[in-house]
Parts: sequence; structure tokens; C-alpha cells
Amino acid sequence: MVELKETIKENSNEESNTLSQNIKQNIDRIYKSSILNTLKLYNNNTSTTTTTATTNTNKTLIDDNGEEESKRIKLYSKIKDEYETVKDLPMVAPQRKPAAKQTTEIKPTIEEIEVDKSIDNIIKSLPKQDEKRRKIEDDKSSQITIYNKTNTDNINNRSLINQYEPLTYTKPEWHPPWKLMRVISGHTGWVRALAVDKSNEWFATGSTDNTIKVWDLASGELKVTLTGHVSAIRGLEVSSRHPYLFSVGEDNKVLCWDLESNKQVRNYYGHSKGVYSVALHPTLDVLFSGGRDNCVRVWDMRTRANIFEMRGHKGAVQTLKSQNADPQVISGSMDTTVKLWDLATGTSAATLTNHKKGVRSMVIHEKEYSFATGAADNIKQWKCPDGSFIKNLSGHNSIVNAMALNADNVMVSGGDNGSISFWDWKTGYCFQKIQSIVQPGSLEGEAGIFDMAFDKTGSRLITCEADKTIKFYKEDEDATPFTHPVVDWKPTNNDRY
Repeated sequence: MVELKETIKENSNEESNTLSQNIKQNIDRIYKSSILNTLKLYNNNTSTTTTTATTNTNKTLIDDNGEEESKRIKLYSKIKDEYETVKDLPMVAPQRKPAAKQTTEIKPTIEEIEVDKSIDNIIKSLPKQDEKRRKIEDDKSSQITIYNKTNTDNINNRSLINQYEPLTYTKPEWHPPWKLMRVISGHTGWVRALAVDKSNEWFATGSTDNTIKVWDLASGELKVTLTGHVSAIRGLEVSSRHPYLFSVGEDNKVLCWDLESNKQVRNYYGHSKGVYSVALHPTLDVLFSGGRDNCVRVWDMRTRANIFEMRGHKGAVQTLKSQNADPQVISGSMDTTVKLWDLATGTSAATLTNHKKGVRSMVIHEKEYSFATGAADNIKQWKCPDGSFIKNLSGHNSIVNAMALNADNVMVSGGDNGSISFWDWKTGYCFQKIQSIVQPGSLEGEAGIFDMAFDKTGSRLITCEADKTIKFYKEDEDATPFTHPVVDWKPTNNDRY
């Protein structure tokens, strides 16, 4: 039995080989015969055109035959171009899934065509171009997807759903209103600078009377007066790591004061024009200063060495802030730009050009890794480290000279007309606006606010004003959400400019 099965298999293999050889021979014969026919057609055509002793009837017959033969030649060359590449493929084709729509006409295969048929019958037996297209479209097993309607419909449905999803807005947090608590006078000129000590026991102010005064925070009494500047003092900064106070002024000086001996101990030379802003690094012994010479200078606090001279602004540097994370230095200038500096290389990492007016004030949020800048056009919030725009805080229609922020997300901005606006940091809602009252004997035009700061608890707001006074503000203890509710709040469209 086993021998019979083996002999049957060998016979079947031999038969299949002979069949495949016969099929190949038939295809070669057809291909050769078609070439011979074309040569004959060409020879006949040339012979008929060269003969001159033919009648008119013969000429018309030859022309008709020539047109038919030319059509056949064109069709043959077209078939040759299309099917010559697949002529030598293996005869056993992979099985395909049955088509969804089967045509009623069943065309014969190449194996069923007899060898002795003429080329005309072969051309007629081939499927037409429209039928081939229909077969390709009906064949679901084709790997090439021409058009997938379901996929595009799903994409369109998803985009429409996302496009019309309802927008959610955060309602502003309720904050109690603020009221005037105390007024301190002692300077004989505009009070331009303010700094609060980390111990929350005293604060210092600088004025255009060229003096620095240190006050007791609880009682408001004057402790000491420091003299050393010969022009108006524009910036103050208290070190949180050393008993030092740093001051800058319009006399091009950057001075360091020892608060234990109340004396000047260092002078940082380098600025060629007035110095308007100063900042200290939170963890490094590095000092930053900027002014009318359009540059930000980086100083070594101990050696007084000028580490970097960071240039790029085209206007006076009005405000400076520093933090631990990148960008470690942020500057605002009168050229309407805000620059984020790379402290490692001393170069500008980003320049923000959204403001249309000079940037005079800035505040950094210690927890949310963001900051805000104030100008005459708007107050803008930015996200670190790349300075991406968050939102506008509009409504303070004046030149914003000073800004302050406490841990309760209450941001305050002071204008040169004496207006003070209280904002909710997260939503940008202005929950209170008050107007500073000048002291008796001063003009109404002297209601400008030059600097402001919260104490370390965030419960007291200190302002420096043009009427030569220092004012304290505190929260209204009797206010409740029922007596002072959140009113007139509407989500706004935050434009970039």
C-alpha cells in the first residue's frame, strides 16, 4: 500500500510538472505568434504604400485594413506593457476570499484558450478596463485602501465632539476686602523703595531725600536712618541669609549695608548711569542690578566682582526678580520687553514682547512656578520656564508701578494715580478697587504709588507713596461672603496683547 501511495504521488508530481511546462510552452508560442503577426502587418503596410499601380478600390480597402491593423497594434502594445511584467509569475496564485459582488459573466482563463486562436480572439477575451476596476473595488481582500469612509467619519465625529464641548471656568475664590490701617510719615521726599525683613520685625524704605529709614513693623516707629547715597534711592533688598541690606540709586551706586553696625561695608562699581532695580538670589551669594545703562549686572556679593554684564534690553531696566528654578533671573524694561536670562551662560533664554508699554513691575508666585508683569496696557501672567502666556488681568487703567503677592493668592497692583487693585491670582478677577487718600497738605496729584510689599504673614500690605507717607492696609475682619459677595464676574477671552 505504501509503495502504491508513493508511486501515485510521483505520478501526480510528474503530471503537474508536465502541465506547467505545457502551459509555459503555450504562452511562449502565443507571444511568438503575436510578434510574427505584427511583423507581417508592418510588412504588408509598407508594401501596400510603395505600390503605385493599384486601383482606387484597392486603395480604399488597404486604408481600411491599415486603420484596423494600426488599432490592433496599439492595443497589442498596450497589453504587452501591462502584462509583460506579470508574465513569468508562478502559475499557482494565492487563494483569495470570495468577492462580495460577483459578475454574471464568467471570463475564460488563459489556460482555456486554445493555442491556434488568433491574436484578435485573445484581445477580445481579455477583460475590459472598467471590469478590472470593478473587480478591484469589489475585492475586499485587497491590501490597498483607496477610501475608508468609516475611519474619516469617526475622525470627523471626534473633532466635532471636542469642538463643541462646554468650556469650564473656575469661579474666583472669595477674599475679604482690604482697608486702610495706619499712615506713617517721616521722609521729606517721595518714598520710592521698600523691603521687609525675613524676621517680620522691621522694614526699610528709601526716598528721594537720599536716606534709608528702618521702621518697626508692629508699632511703625522709626529705628534708624542710613545716609550714604547722594541721589534718590530707587531699590532696596534685604538678604535672607546674611545681615545685609542692599540699596541702589540714581547716583549709579550699588551699596551694601551691615545692619549689625548700621554702616556701609561694600560698594559695587560698574554702572555708568542710574540704577533702578536690585534683586538677590535666594540661595547663592549673587546680586543683580539693572538701570538706565540697559544692562543687568551680576555681582559676587563677597568679592564685589562683576560676574556677568547681560545686555539685550534697549531701554532702562525697571524691575528685576530672581528665583531658584530656571529662569533664575527675570527682567522688565522700558523697551516693553521681558527677558528670561540663563544664569549659567549670562545670555537671554527668552524675550517676551507681548506688552505694548514699558514694564515697570513684576511679581513671582513661589508655588505655582509662574510670574506676572505690570505695565500701562495690562497685567500679564506667564508660565515658567519658557515664559508662555497665561492670561491678561485688565482693568487697572494707569501706569502700574508696583505689584505684590501673598500666600493666599491675593495680588495687588498700585498705579501712579493712587489707585490700588486687588486681584484673585488664579482667575484674574478684580475683587476690590480703592483709591489712596493723600495726607493733609499734599496735592491730589501726589497720590501715586511707587512700591508695595506684603509682610511675611501676608496679612499686612505696605505701600510707598508720592505724598511722602507709608500706608498700611489690612483685611476687613467683619467681612463675610454674604456681606461682600463675588459680583460682576464673567469669564473673559484672554488675548495675548
